[in-house]
Amino acid sequence: MTDTDTDTDAGAAAGAREAGTGPADRTRPRAVLPALCVTQITSWGIVYYAFPVLNPQITAATGWPASTTMAAFSLALVVSGIAGIRVGRIIDRHGPRAIMTAGSVTGALSLTVVALAPNPTVFFGGWILAGLAMSATFYQPAFAALTRWYAPDHVRALTIVTLAGGLASTVFAPLTAVLANHYTWRTTYLVLAVILAALTIPAHALALRAPWPPAPPAPTATGHTPRAVIRSRPFLLLGLALTLSAFAMYAVVVTLVPLLVERGYTTAQAAWVLGLGGAGQTLGRTLYASLARHTGTTTRTVALIALGSLTTAALAVTPGPYGLLIAVSVVAGMVRGNLTLLQATAVTDRWGTRHYGRLSSLLGAPATTASALAPFAAAALAPTVGGYPALFLILAALAGAAAVIATGSSPKGQVA
Repeated sequence: MTDTDTDTDAGAAAGAREAGTGPADRTRPRAVLPALCVTQITSWGIVYYAFPVLNPQITAATGWPASTTMAAFSLALVVSGIAGIRVGRIIDRHGPRAIMTAGSVTGALSLTVVALAPNPTVFFGGWILAGLAMSATFYQPAFAALTRWYAPDHVRALTIVTLAGGLASTVFAPLTAVLANHYTWRTTYLVLAVILAALTIPAHALALRAPWPPAPPAPTATGHTPRAVIRSRPFLLLGLALTLSAFAMYAVVVTLVPLLVERGYTTAQAAWVLGLGGAGQTLGRTLYASLARHTGTTTRTVALIALGSLTTAALAVTPGPYGLLIAVSVVAGMVRGNLTLLQATAVTDRWGTRHYGRLSSLLGAPATTASALAPFAAAALAPTVGGYPALFLILAALAGAAAVIATGSSPKGQVA
């Protein structure tokens, strides 16, 4: 950070005081929070959650192996994590309006390519475009926008948007199923592309057009350039901890139903356990602001990752009764909900908001890649270790290791 940066920020703050407004009132567009709630529900619901609903129909209609279509979808997630690094830098410098609007356009285009794909090669191309759209429209860019516009009340704004995002599957999975019952998967994707364009392009273009506020000064306790932060031991340890935790968390989500079916429960019973765990995520997110007020940054990080380990171990060793499994799944979901907000605030809590987009995207890219690889790795690992209970114990150990690693994620001079 240069002296000029500090003077600019101080001057802006002084001007706001003279005008009788605080920094939040001066820079915060009124429509941004409701708009991002709508676009997160729509983008996640259509670009992400529609695929698992349509994939059986895609494979049946085309004859393409499920492993091929799943690989294309996973590739989109990997592309999203990598491209998100560049997106974060753009938002830091220029704000979210142009990049998120372009992401919405790309999302609609990508689904059109997917819908019209005559062969797997074009299908993969469509999902690569979808990955670029994800990087510019999903949580990371929205978090960067809210963190700059809403600080110091950004935790509340982040919580509201993640609560809205949690409704994406609730809204669009059933809608996708209804469309698929009346149309082919190709027509369904074309209809969804139109909905995506109609709801997200104007929302991003119009609601995010307020001036992008100047970056605040970096906390005096750190005073580091982004490059120094990225190379620092706390940043590297935090990234490793969040990556291991994300891998374990997503592997648990995709293998919970097979675990319960292996234990003799019906698919419907297992689906209810998983679904109620999703409701737990929403409940957990409502508690994060209070947790953040009463715990230190590193303590909170270690505790939540460790709780993820404990709930995974509990699922591994609890064959029943059914009510107890539901209770454990709900608690595990609450932890997952808090972990989403933990990652959203990890950079701000340690290094401030000045370079949030760049630092958070670099922190999130490995975790996004891990979440994309988790379904394949978990499915391949389960038979080799003797079944899903053993797999869950391994995942619990992995999350436990992540919690230990996270103890070193406090920057020098910061209270844990």
